[in-house]
Amino acid sequence: MNSYFYAMKYRILLFIVLVVSAIVVAYIMTLEQQSIRNLPIIQPKDVKKEMVDPELLQIGMGHRIGDFSLLNQYGETVSLEQIKGKVFVAEYFFTTCGTICPRMTEQMTRVQEKFRGNDAVKILSFTVNPDYDTVQVLYDYAQKYGAEKDQWHFLTGSKEELYGLARKSFFVLKPAEAMNLGDAGSDFIHTNNFVLVDQELRIRGYYDGTSISEVNTLMEDIELLLYNN
Repeated sequence: MNSYFYAMKYRILLFIVLVVSAIVVAYIMTLEQQSIRNLPIIQPKDVKKEMVDPELLQIGMGHRIGDFSLLNQYGETVSLEQIKGKVFVAEYFFTTCGTICPRMTEQMTRVQEKFRGNDAVKILSFTVNPDYDTVQVLYDYAQKYGAEKDQWHFLTGSKEELYGLARKSFFVLKPAEAMNLGDAGSDFIHTNNFVLVDQELRIRGYYDGTSISEVNTLMEDIELLLYNN
């Protein structure tokens, strides 16, 4: 009788230990999931007013990257339809820039290397000086930095479309900066921001494209979007 009693007591105790262990493990997993950084969904009202087209300043929800159709370094048309459903990083630059652009491009090569061959990740580098940055110029520049075909697109087109995207979609170009480009562009000051856009064409973050640590964070956030979407 005593042996039966102790056996039952042991089974009950073991059951309690297993249940408590399962509860503890579930609690820890919940904490870990909650600790994953939630990326913001950035709206026009969240950005400095000077970067946003006045018509969009009061929009508090629902912003998406607008349609575009531009030429890449291979003379191929790249449109929003081809990028939709991908995670992508966008930047504005110009090939004759001797200040921040080379550093930004070098950092972008790190992003490419991290996600090389992953069709779910794209890089879009929009020129702010399309008068000079022709398809051939962009091709030479892309080759210099080892840009992967079909993953990293250097894009040119009309100033109207390029600047419209900057002001109405990505919020990375002040009106005065667009006017100051001039012909040479050598002293043109423009944004150093990389813009992270998710699969639903929503802006999820801005990162200093000259900063190793911020680009590290960008790459971590790309992974968050890829694996927690």
